[in-house]
Amino acid sequence: MPNAPIRGRRSPLASVALHVTLIVASVIAVFPVLWVLLTSLKPAKYAITTDFFKETTLENYTNLLNDTPFLTWFANSLLVAALTTVIGVFISATTGYAVSRFRFPGKRGLMWTLLITQMFPVAVLIVPIYNIMASMGLLNQPVGLVVTYLTIAVPFCAWMMKGFFDTIPREIDESGYVDGLTPFGTFWRLILPLAKPGIAVTAFYSFITAWGEVAYASAFMVGDENLTLAGGLQKFVNQYGAQWGPMAAASVLIAVPAALVFLFAQKHLVTGMSAGAVKG
Repeated sequence: MPNAPIRGRRSPLASVALHVTLIVASVIAVFPVLWVLLTSLKPAKYAITTDFFKETTLENYTNLLNDTPFLTWFANSLLVAALTTVIGVFISATTGYAVSRFRFPGKRGLMWTLLITQMFPVAVLIVPIYNIMASMGLLNQPVGLVVTYLTIAVPFCAWMMKGFFDTIPREIDESGYVDGLTPFGTFWRLILPLAKPGIAVTAFYSFITAWGEVAYASAFMVGDENLTLAGGLQKFVNQYGAQWGPMAAASVLIAVPAALVFLFAQKHLVTGMSAGAVKG
C-alpha cells in the first residue's frame, strides 16, 4: 500500500505545535534565571526597572564580596553541604545495602520508618529538633545543621539505594564471599563500584538539601560569623526595603556550586533515579 501513512511520522501542524510548546516552556524556565543575572549587573537606581543594559556594572558583586560577610556565609554553607553529602552518601549506601541483602529483626519496621519520616513537614519538626539540638549544645554549630539535614536526606536516599541495590545480582555478593571477603568488603570492593548512578543521585540530593535549605538554617544559626547563605541573604531584606542588586549577585554566586554538582552528576541522575524506583 504505497499511499498508507507512515506510522510515527508527525504532521507538519503537530510538529509546529510541538516546537512552539518547547520554545515557550524553555523561555518560561530560563526567564527567571536571566532576570536575576541581569539584575545583578544593574546599579541600584535601576534595580526594579527593565533597563537591563543601561549603565551595566559589576558594582553589586564587588560590594557583596568586599563589604559583606558573604565569603564567610559561603564557606559555612560549603562546609555544611560537603559534610552532609559525604556522611549522607555513606549512611544511605550502607543502610540501603543492608536492607537489600540481609534479613534481620525490625527490617520491616525500619523500612516503614524511612517512609514515614518523609511525611512530616518542616514546620512541624523545627521546634522538636530545635529543643534536641539545644539540649545537646549544637545550636549555632555547623554539626547541628549537618545532623538536621541528614535526618532529611538519609531516609529518602536509603530507600532509593535499597531499590538500586535490588537490581544488582546477588551472585556478585556470593562470589565475594567465595573469595574470602567480609560482607563489608564485598559491599565496598564489588557492589559500590557498580552503584555509581545511585551514589550520584544520593550525593546530588544530599548536597541540594543542605545547600538550599532555609528554615532550619535561619532558626538554628545566629551571628554573621555563623550564618549560612540562607540566613545571610535575609540581611539584604528588612522592613524598609530590599537591596535587590547585592541579593541578585549573591543568588548568582550561590547557584554556581549547585550547577557544578549537577553537571558532575547529570550523566548518572536518570539511570540512578530510574533504577532506584524499580523495586521497593
